[in-house]
Amino acid sequence: MRLMLTRRDLCKGALAAGSVFELRAGQANRFKLGIITDELTGQLEDALPFLTNYHLQWCELREMWGKNIMNMSTEDLGRARKLIDNAGLKVSDIGSPIFKWNLPQMPAKANEKHDEFQASFVESDAGRLLEQSFALARHFGTNKIRIFSYWRVDEPERVYKLVRERLAQAAQQAAKNDMVLVLENEPSCNIGTGRELGHLLKDINLPALRGNWDPGNAAMLNEIAYPNGYEAVRGLFSHMHIKDVRKNATTGRKEWAPVGGGYIDWKGQIQALRKDAYDGTMSLETHYLRADRNKVESTRESLDGLLKLLA
Repeated sequence: MRLMLTRRDLCKGALAAGSVFELRAGQANRFKLGIITDELTGQLEDALPFLTNYHLQWCELREMWGKNIMNMSTEDLGRARKLIDNAGLKVSDIGSPIFKWNLPQMPAKANEKHDEFQASFVESDAGRLLEQSFALARHFGTNKIRIFSYWRVDEPERVYKLVRERLAQAAQQAAKNDMVLVLENEPSCNIGTGRELGHLLKDINLPALRGNWDPGNAAMLNEIAYPNGYEAVRGLFSHMHIKDVRKNATTGRKEWAPVGGGYIDWKGQIQALRKDAYDGTMSLETHYLRADRNKVESTRESLDGLLKLLA
């Protein structure tokens, strides 16, 4: 079912962005803030007005019109670029699924399942996908491609050398194309915390491999995202994701929360980013869903929480 943003939806966004937060002139625009568009809706033409009515200037691309960006036709890619240009937005990075699959040396276990975001690839696809991602980045006017570190094994340290060597090779390939790979710390992958991300980036030490710092993902692996995780990646990342985590009052299990409604110290994290003069991009990656499972209103709730912290 196609999710439409109504005039009322857009008016609510304009009111919040204009009269409450004064984004255009306010402190929030000191950061290059955007949203992963499919966290709102897979219909790009419906997602973009939400961003522009909040006066956001950036978007991150992962899925559009029911397809992963790596599987989209030339026609759809051209359509997407035109929509983004007409909205006056810029693309922060290509949210690729590269290396979000099993290490060849560690095949999938029976009944193993993962959220692949409409993309199912294997190691033999890696070289082609990297080259394709570089072309996509050029098409959308960015030089950053988000990547991962293979599905997490029981003891990630045992496969660290394999992961390090493959990502170093990928970074060398990116450098030849004037591109930068941003490695996300992902709890379902072998690099999941700030400590793990910082260690790998320092070990490889190549300009074409930077971090995609995600405090929410680090918290899911029981790391204190700020200050502990941040200290490990400080100065090593050029993109970041914003979401929050809380414990379910009934089950005690960790779950996604609207920004400011969880236990991550986002106030401290934002203050540190300002102090360190962070000038990279950042994307709200909502993940949180309200009880009514309305993705637009869930994103609005999370974005409003973030903007309050920024202001």
